[in-house]
Amino acid sequence: MAAESERVDRSSHSMDKSITLPPNEIFRNLENAKRFAIDIGGSLTKLAYYSTVQHKVAKVRSFDHTAKDTEDDPLYEISMQEEILARLHFIKFENAYIETCLDFIKDHLVNTDTKVIKATGGGAHKFKDLIEKKLKLRVDKEDEMTCLIKGCNFVLRNIPHEAFVYVKHADSEFRFQNTHPDIFPYLLINIGSGVSIIKVESEDTFERVGGSSIGGGTFWGLGALLTKTKRFDELLQLASKGQHTSVDMLVKDIYGGSYVSLGLTGDLIASSFGKSATADKEFSKEDMAKSLLHMISNDIGQLACLYARLHNLTRVYFGGFFIRGHPVTMHTITYSINFFTKGEVQALFLRHEGYLGTIGAFLKGAEEDNPNQYSWGENYAGSSGLMSTSPDLNPMQRARSGTFDMLEMDRLERQLVNLPLLQDPSSYIPDTVDLSEDALAREYWLYCFEEALDGVVKRAVASQPDLPEAAERAEKFRHKYLHKLQTLRHQPFAYGSLTVRSLLDTREHCLNEFNFPDPYSKIKQRENDMALKYFQKAVKSLEELSWEQRQFALVRGLLAGNVFDWGAKAVSDVLESDPEFGFEQAKRQLEGMKGPPHKCALFFVDNSGIDIILGVFPFVRELLCRGTEVVLASNSSPALNDVTNNELQILTERIAAMDPVIQSAVKEDRLTLVQSGSSSPCLDLSRLDKVLAGVVRERHTDLVIIEGMGRAIHTNYYALLSCESLKMAVIKNSWLADRLGGKLFSVVFKYEVPLDKKPTTLDHVPVTPS
Repeated sequence: MAAESERVDRSSHSMDKSITLPPNEIFRNLENAKRFAIDIGGSLTKLAYYSTVQHKVAKVRSFDHTAKDTEDDPLYEISMQEEILARLHFIKFENAYIETCLDFIKDHLVNTDTKVIKATGGGAHKFKDLIEKKLKLRVDKEDEMTCLIKGCNFVLRNIPHEAFVYVKHADSEFRFQNTHPDIFPYLLINIGSGVSIIKVESEDTFERVGGSSIGGGTFWGLGALLTKTKRFDELLQLASKGQHTSVDMLVKDIYGGSYVSLGLTGDLIASSFGKSATADKEFSKEDMAKSLLHMISNDIGQLACLYARLHNLTRVYFGGFFIRGHPVTMHTITYSINFFTKGEVQALFLRHEGYLGTIGAFLKGAEEDNPNQYSWGENYAGSSGLMSTSPDLNPMQRARSGTFDMLEMDRLERQLVNLPLLQDPSSYIPDTVDLSEDALAREYWLYCFEEALDGVVKRAVASQPDLPEAAERAEKFRHKYLHKLQTLRHQPFAYGSLTVRSLLDTREHCLNEFNFPDPYSKIKQRENDMALKYFQKAVKSLEELSWEQRQFALVRGLLAGNVFDWGAKAVSDVLESDPEFGFEQAKRQLEGMKGPPHKCALFFVDNSGIDIILGVFPFVRELLCRGTEVVLASNSSPALNDVTNNELQILTERIAAMDPVIQSAVKEDRLTLVQSGSSSPCLDLSRLDKVLAGVVRERHTDLVIIEGMGRAIHTNYYALLSCESLKMAVIKNSWLADRLGGKLFSVVFKYEVPLDKKPTTLDHVPVTPS
């Protein structure tokens, strides 16, 4: 580590041609790259480019079953196909590496259609000739402030946990905030050499409403004069070790204690550097740096508060070179804002603050493609995540700023919006437990995912028996995902709030990275085929029951079917050893819903096989018979053994051929299948397919049913909706069951009514199989 620090220090004086990570892991997919943008600051370069990535997807296609008796034939065939994915790459590195990086890009750039590179930042002029010479691209300079705002809008809109509050000495120092559905208006305090205060009212409407010449440059310049320290990071290191009270005059130094009548505590700074005029002693570099940091931060904080009040804004984001993720600056800014607003305004910081300029420059160059018409999602497999720069918290990561940081954003096929039925979208939090703030829960779940890794690798290989290199790819997946888990153990805030959902999503991203798009495809196919054989028998037995008995049986069937989940280790172990694990034995009596029929029910479905065919469809059939329209929302892409929209289309077609109730409902558009826009075993109701949101509005949906542990327990357990809702799942994890006060294979069944009606919650009814 000492050698790394020495190299980084040298690099500030000359071009360093070494590169600390394999370059093909940094500048990924350059052969398909186009549309470059670059933001060059005083010490860091941020590069952006767009690429098209070829990746495998699992496709299902229905067999033609009309020609012959096909009872033993599979319902559909599975094939792996190549698809093109649009991806944005953002790489951040020290200016010392710029020549090496440009050489690497020049050597690997295949696309010669690119003629221009968009550039922003103060260093763009300095390196203009070098860029044009190396890349043979014309440098086209973009307005720095416009790029900054465009970049800020983009990350706030597309990355759910982009903004955070900094809390010093907390278990997790980063407290992530849910981004409000409407990101405007907000105040951006950009602290570079000076300070610019920008009011942002819409995508293209912003105004610099104020500023100050006292900013990061002031701290750096005065700090250099006081301490003879020329490097900004070293100055901050000094400040982090200093005691400002040795230099600053406090209220108690003047009045002997607090000034009660004015509400001033004794520990408040009355005069920055006040003691230096009268004390006959030398002050340490550390103490002077700390005093200077407080002076600059307090000045900026008070200025920000005054402008926030003047423009009646409560969302205030801080960025710029002065911040750059440094805990000591974030803490002093946070303290200042909290003091001057009496806690009414929070200082908000951004995970990808360093990328805003280059993102904006890229968007300016890509306007003909209109990237803002799409939704984008962070690719955890290719992003390095937020790293702590605190030497006390993570000494092993301190050298990170001397290497490279990456962010990758994938263009999503569907535009994502809020579920219109959320009671208050601005306060909706999808996840039940924030593992960033719960150390015991975090350690348990990280251990669980590590323990499950062998099984995932085995299943990935088994899903591609005809591809001999599958085992090698699966080992690469194991290595990458294990590395991610180890990173998250030390840096739980790397990708925003750490949750079971983010751990699952990271695993899916890593599987896709190594071309395992659907490891459960053959298991789902087999279980769907098996369950279909019992569908008519199940419907017939239900029809022979009285109305009341049938309601019990339907809910029992739903819950029993939901037990069959290969994603849960407890169930997976049972299914491995006992394939006949009892569908009938798993049922237990539970009271169903009563009352008049609903107009339209939105049903977020879960697993393939028994769950969807023998649990969900009979329940849906009953709703249809009661006169309720039904919208079935399923995953757009595979995740674990969850049924996808493509699979559900084929299943519905086959069930409709067996059952006149389903057939007529499909024909009359009373049963609709819609993609959720998700490719996760969990469910974020703030990021759903825009088409689904439109259907929900058009159908005047008044009942939402959320099924399964991922969608109803790990997420949405506390979600409040503006209509009636039913959340149900079987708890298939003993630790979680214990946390919620139940037992393994307990039932959670929450029927909730909004407004003043008290929710009916029947929780933890055991359905332990015999």
